[in-house]
Amino acid sequence: MKKIFNLFDLKQKINYKNEVLSGLTVALALVPEAIAFAIIAGLSPLTGLYAAFSIGLITSILGGRPGMISGATGAIAVIYVGMIAVLRETIPGISVDQITEYIFATVILAGLIQIIIGLLKLGKFIRLVPHPVMFGFVNGLAIVIFMAQFESFKIDGEWISGNTLLLMLGLITLTMIIIWGLPKISKAIPSSLVAIIVVSAITIYFNIETKTVVDTLTGDIKTLQGGFPPFNIPSISFTWENFIFIFPYSLIVAGVGLIESLLTLNLIDEITQTRGQSNRECIAQGTANVFTGFFSGMGGCAMIGQSLINISSGARARLSGIVASVGLLIFIIWGAPIIEQLPMAALVGVMFMVAIGTFEWASLKVFGKMPLTDVIVMVIVTLITVFLHNLALAVLIGVIISALAYAWENAKRIRARKYIDENGSKHYEIYGPLFFGSITVFIEKFDVQNDPDDVIIDFSESKIVDMSAIEALNGLTDRYQKARKTVHLRHLSPDCQVLLKNADKLIDVNLLEDPTYHVAADKV
Repeated sequence: MKKIFNLFDLKQKINYKNEVLSGLTVALALVPEAIAFAIIAGLSPLTGLYAAFSIGLITSILGGRPGMISGATGAIAVIYVGMIAVLRETIPGISVDQITEYIFATVILAGLIQIIIGLLKLGKFIRLVPHPVMFGFVNGLAIVIFMAQFESFKIDGEWISGNTLLLMLGLITLTMIIIWGLPKISKAIPSSLVAIIVVSAITIYFNIETKTVVDTLTGDIKTLQGGFPPFNIPSISFTWENFIFIFPYSLIVAGVGLIESLLTLNLIDEITQTRGQSNRECIAQGTANVFTGFFSGMGGCAMIGQSLINISSGARARLSGIVASVGLLIFIIWGAPIIEQLPMAALVGVMFMVAIGTFEWASLKVFGKMPLTDVIVMVIVTLITVFLHNLALAVLIGVIISALAYAWENAKRIRARKYIDENGSKHYEIYGPLFFGSITVFIEKFDVQNDPDDVIIDFSESKIVDMSAIEALNGLTDRYQKARKTVHLRHLSPDCQVLLKNADKLIDVNLLEDPTYHVAADKV
């Protein structure tokens, strides 16, 4: 209990002022993002706001990374676009309300998948993501955050121009200057919150006509006013056909949500020089999605932009995320008329600064200094993230390319030192890992026809990695046996011995006992 609710752990040093003010800043920044992502998915703005509240609250309390903010995200919203298109094709005349019920069911199933992944402790595999992929992911998201703000320069679908554009650019610039300059004077209050308050006060005091939050609402939606998220069991037929339809989308939502959340967790870890708990975060994200699916939310995951706002404002504990979520709910229930009048210029300025701070500018210095493969991986992940908005695909491709490059490099490192001892036995001292990528080169090192009757293969500087390596040894032994020659393996590591022992019914390999190390036993 203490570990989960460490918000109330008196031993934890918490700057309550920073936590509360950072949380309020994040709550304000959550509003336009949640609305925008709901609109992208073709849903009511309240489904985005409800998701931001419930997911943010639950992950702040139960999550594995204090200070990280979760809510409705664009990466998840984009998945629904394809799902909705298929629903409209397969069910002609389906209403928005019916579509929403399918999405709620999808979110709930995605949450259950995430919980299972967390319970199986699969979150640790995020550590397999190489650093170039991380660079590409962060840079791609920074660009996406920056480009997403361009919609705020439109009114009724038309780009603003003239004095209206100049005025908005001026307010954005003022916001960014305050965020950049205030910390140099004082860090008593988060600069993002001060910027929003100052720019809002200027527009109200001077009666400046500029785009506000209410102007982002479309269709019949004219207000953000709402109540507590209503409980709702998805009203779809619980048939096998519906399960088969929503399961692939749930799997994608679960995968994308966890990838984005765990990569964001790693990023916050680096910034704060602390370590989060990936498996706990998986369970928290899943629990939050199950909850929000039953309480009229569109689902979501960690939000890198809002998380960085929170961290840069000095928040380090769970309290800031709780304040952000509760604050957002207060805005929905009672503060909608005020929030609706906030100038979009102030919020855009905040997000522009988030994008600038998110981008790994140091990555631009790696060109010509890092291996070409790493540079290519970083660029590809960035481009896929920006143009396809498919984070899971970007990371998957980046990991695959990195893994193949690593395998290729290691495949070229297999070496064999050869000599004949005083007893006439020929020794092959192997250097480098023996795995699927290096077995061809490994086999080419041996001269079966011309070797003496006794051959010793020494693995003191090598390692048998996989089944392909075992099969290669089996094939090599078979060739020597057909030539009526004997092969011995020496200096196998303990895990290699286990690997061969587990495969002893499949292969016939002789192990030579070493009198010094006793790492192997004869097997005839």
